[in-house]
Amino acid sequence: MFATIIPAKNEEKSILATLTTILRLPISHIILVLNGCTDRTFELIRSIPDTRIHILYFSDPLGIDIPRAIGALYARHLGVKGVLFVDGDMSGDIYENLVKLLASIESGIDVALTNCYPYIPHRQKLANLVLKFRAKLNRELDLFKSLGLATPTHGPHALSERALQSLPLEAIAIPPLTLYWAKKSNLTIKVVASIPHEALHSPRKHRRHARLIAETIIGDCLMGLSLVQNEPPSRSLGKHNLLGYHPERRFDLLEYWEQSLKSQGMFYEQHIIIPGSSLPISNSSEGR
Repeated sequence: MFATIIPAKNEEKSILATLTTILRLPISHIILVLNGCTDRTFELIRSIPDTRIHILYFSDPLGIDIPRAIGALYARHLGVKGVLFVDGDMSGDIYENLVKLLASIESGIDVALTNCYPYIPHRQKLANLVLKFRAKLNRELDLFKSLGLATPTHGPHALSERALQSLPLEAIAIPPLTLYWAKKSNLTIKVVASIPHEALHSPRKHRRHARLIAETIIGDCLMGLSLVQNEPPSRSLGKHNLLGYHPERRFDLLEYWEQSLKSQGMFYEQHIIIPGSSLPISNSSEGR
């Protein structure tokens, strides 16, 4: 019994193509975490009459990567044997790669990754800088020989039930920390699929977004490097504090969601929508 977790924010142009791929997989639950959607994403998902679909609807934006942790908590609550993470804008033909990720979890891998950066001779300076820090973290963890530049930050990836139960929420909400905690917990980590970034069909974003994403990933890697060096987590590089989108991560809502799941309180109940049900959609600021 496996689940796929799909974070989505305003993905009306790609969500049906993404789901067309996911619906073919041998999984028991499809968990869509909608956060801050102002387009037709919710309406399009609700048009699919498949009871495997569980929608976690948050009217407030949750911030980057927090939806993964929200979905992981819910999957853990459902008692699944493993989870597959696929972003809502990954509309490319990646079915065979996703099958490989699931098969690897069944075979005993705890953290199954995708290499989205096979050798490319020319990259933009910003991309090179990001990859430099990804490589540095993997080297410090003594994982570079086996993982190269692969990371949970980028591309579809999967976690075993063991990983799902043992990784702290922060490690899922800040993806490079997944590698640190997986290594610390003696989990098996492996690259099992290769998908060039372009094949994911994720849309190109504006330059400001690219810069903020780069700052976010580098800052995340710096936090991982701090932990490796037994220092307090830091996003500082010289005089610069690389925040990017990090301040927008709603750790408060993640914590509230965790507490509500344990008690199955109203906050939990009002955010679960399953095809065929009549559960209301609430504003995620209610009850706080």
